[in-house]
Amino acid sequence: MPLLGGIRPPIALLCLLILALAGLTAKVLGPAGEPAVPKAVLGSQEHFAQDGAIALRASIDERVTDLNRMAAALNAGKPADPERVLSDLSRTYQKWTGTTVLDLESGKVLAARGETIPLAWLDKDVLTGEHALTPRMVRLKTGDVRLMTMALLDRKDRPQQLLIASNSLSVPAINLGPFRSMAVVARGGEVLATEGFEQAEALNSDAERDELTFLRKQITRLSERAAKETEQDPVSAREPGSRGYPGVSGTLLGDAYNGRIATAGYASLASADPEQRQSVGAGLGLTVVAMLPVVQEQAVGQERELYGLVAAGVLVVFGLLAATVLWMAVQRPLLGLFLESRRLARGDLTRPVAVPRWGETARVGAALERLRGQLSDGGGDAPQGSGASKGRGGRLGLRVPLALTAVLLLLWCVPVGLLLNRTDASVSVPSTMVNDQRDRTDLVADRVRRALNEAQADLVSISRLIDADDPDRSTGVLDDALRKHTRYGSLYVVDEGGEVVARAGDEPNADWELGEADDKTGSSDDSSDDQDQSLVRVSGEGGKKPVIQAGAALPDEKGMTLVGEIRVEFLNSLLNRPGLGEVRVVDAEARTIAASDGFLAFEGLPRESLTDLVRAGGVKVGAGPVENGLLIREGRSVTVAAAAPFSGGGVAADVGWTVVSWQNAKHFEIAPYEREDRSVLAGMLGLALIVVCLGWIHLVVVRPLRALAGSAEKLADGDLKTVLYPRYHDEVGAVVRSLELVRQQLQARRQNQARRSAEPRLGAGGR
Repeated sequence: MPLLGGIRPPIALLCLLILALAGLTAKVLGPAGEPAVPKAVLGSQEHFAQDGAIALRASIDERVTDLNRMAAALNAGKPADPERVLSDLSRTYQKWTGTTVLDLESGKVLAARGETIPLAWLDKDVLTGEHALTPRMVRLKTGDVRLMTMALLDRKDRPQQLLIASNSLSVPAINLGPFRSMAVVARGGEVLATEGFEQAEALNSDAERDELTFLRKQITRLSERAAKETEQDPVSAREPGSRGYPGVSGTLLGDAYNGRIATAGYASLASADPEQRQSVGAGLGLTVVAMLPVVQEQAVGQERELYGLVAAGVLVVFGLLAATVLWMAVQRPLLGLFLESRRLARGDLTRPVAVPRWGETARVGAALERLRGQLSDGGGDAPQGSGASKGRGGRLGLRVPLALTAVLLLLWCVPVGLLLNRTDASVSVPSTMVNDQRDRTDLVADRVRRALNEAQADLVSISRLIDADDPDRSTGVLDDALRKHTRYGSLYVVDEGGEVVARAGDEPNADWELGEADDKTGSSDDSSDDQDQSLVRVSGEGGKKPVIQAGAALPDEKGMTLVGEIRVEFLNSLLNRPGLGEVRVVDAEARTIAASDGFLAFEGLPRESLTDLVRAGGVKVGAGPVENGLLIREGRSVTVAAAAPFSGGGVAADVGWTVVSWQNAKHFEIAPYEREDRSVLAGMLGLALIVVCLGWIHLVVVRPLRALAGSAEKLADGDLKTVLYPRYHDEVGAVVRSLELVRQQLQARRQNQARRSAEPRLGAGGR
C-alpha cells in the first residue's frame, strides 16, 4: 500500500534540513577569509554618492526655480532697465557664473554680468516648440560645460527679452573629508567636474604624484562604469523608493595601489519618484561618483573556518541522535502496529501481538492483543494479560520522544544563536565609518542651512510684489506664493507694531518683533556673512511644535516685514537619510528643533555624550566651529555619532544650530556583526526546523495516534457500534482501517452467536 503521509516524511525532512543547515553553518559561520573591503565601507560610499546627487539635483532645481521666480516678479512689477535687472538678480541670488539679458527681436545683448555667455547655441528649437526655454548643457571654448537656464521677460509695452543665467555643473559644495574625491559624470562616462584631488604642483614627492595619477585614472574608469550602470531606467532598476533612494545607485571596486584599494559609490540624478520627474536636474542624465581609497582588510586565519566546521559537526551528531530517537520511539513501533493490525484483519490469529513497551503504541498494541483473544475464542473477552497492563501503564505518550528530540536540537540552537560570535564594546569599527558619519552629517547641516537661506531669499523675492496699500492684492500674492512653496505653513505681512496686515495659510503661531535685521533685504548668497541672524528665528517653547520664522523687509515700506513660518515637517524631510541613523537639529542649548524620527519640541538629546559632542562642535576653532565625529562605547554597544554646526554663509549661518546624528554600529555590515547575525540566523533556522518537523509529527502522527488509542481501547472493551473512519492515508489510517475490519468481524460473530442461541428456543416453543 503506498503511504502518502505518516511518520517517514517528517523524519526524512528533518534529516535533510539538518544536513542543509549544517552545510550552511560550515559555510557562513567561519569563512576562511573576509572581503578586501567591508560591505559597510562600500555602502557608506554609495550613501555619500546619493547625498551628492541629491544636493546637486536640488542645487540645479533651485537655480532654475529662482530664475523663473525672479522673472515672474520682474514681469509683475514696475519696468526696470536690464542693468537693474541683473543687479537685483545678483544681489538676491549670487549663484550664477554669468548672466545676460538679450533682446529677442534684434538679438542684441542689453546687459551682461560675470562670465561671458556664448550665444551660438541659441536657435529656433531652443526658443520655440515643446521644449522651449528648457535648460540645457553647453560647452564653452575652454572645454568647460555650463548649464544654461532661461526665462522670458515679457512686460507690457516693451519688447520681449530673454534672461539667461549660466552656472557650472561642479561637484556640490559639500565636505568631502580627507582623501575622498567626487566627480560629476555625463552620459557616456565623460567627467564634467571633479573635486577632492590635490594639485600635482603642491605635492612634494614623485610617489605622491604617481598616486595622484593613479587616482585620477581610477575616477575616470569608475565613472565610465557608473555611467553604464545608470543608463537603466530607475523604475525598472529597483522598486521605487526601495533602500531609501529612488534612483539608480550602487558600488564599485577599483584597483589597488600601495595597500589601498579604490572604492566608489555612484548615484544618478534621475529618479523613479513621480514628484521628481519634473525635476530639471533629474532630466540631465548626470551621475555623481564618490571615490575613496581604503586600506585592504587582512585575511582571517583558518581558525575561523574551524569554528564553522565544529558547529556543523555538532549539529550533525545531534541531528542523528534526534532522528534515532524518533525512529526507535515513534516510527518503528508504529510500523509494527501497522503490520500487526493488518495481520489480525486478515484472520491470522496464531501468534500474540507484539505490544510496544510504552505510550500510545503500547495502548493500541494491548487493545489489539485483547481483540485477537476475542476473535480466537469466538468473541469472548480477552484475558487481562501483561499486554493490557503495559498499554494502560504507558500514559506519557509519544510527546516524550518529541520533547527529547526538541531538547537535543535546542542544545545546539540556543548556544549558537545566543553565545557564538557574540560582540561587545571592543569591536573594531573602521575609522572610515566614523569619518563618513561626520562628513555626511556636515552635508545634512549644509543642506538645512541652504534650505533656510533659500526660504529667506524667496521671501525677499516675494516682498517685491507686496503692495502695503492694497491688502487684497497682497493676500492674493501670498496665496499664490504659498501654493508654489510647500516649505511654508503660513505667510503674512506685519507692520511696525506687529499687527498682521495680510495673511495666507495658517494663523501665525508666534509674534514677529521688529528688529535691526528687518531693515535689511537679506540674501541666500553663502558669501554674505553680514546678515543678522534675527532674519531666521525659532520660538514656541512649551508648545507642541517649534515655530521657525524667516523674514524679509518690504522694500520702500519702512517697518513692514514679510514673515514666513517654515513647517517643521519640511526640515524633518531634509534629515531623513539612509545609513545615517537618527538625525536631529538642535539649538545652541542642545534642544531639539527638528528630527528624522518623532520628537518632542525642545527636548534634550537622549545621551549626555551627545550633548557634550554638540557643545564641543560649537567651540570656535580658527575661523569658526567645526564638525566632529565620535565613537561611543557604552556597555556592550558601540555608537557612531557626529555633530556639525551651521557654518558657511547666508542668514542662517549664525543661528547657532547644530545637526547631530548617531547610530548603533550593529547596523554596519562589518565582519564581527555579520558573524553575530549569521549565528543568530543559524539558531533561528534551527528553531524553525524544530517547529516545522516536530510540529508536523505531532499534528499528523501523535494526535491521530492518541485518538486511535482511545478508539482501540473502547473497541476492545466491547463498543462495536462506533464506526472507525480513517482520516489519513498513512500508517495510523491503515491501523484504523484494520480495526474497522476487526470491529465488523466481531460484530458479525456476535450477531451469528445471537442467532444460533435463539434458534433452539424457537423450536422448543413450537412442540
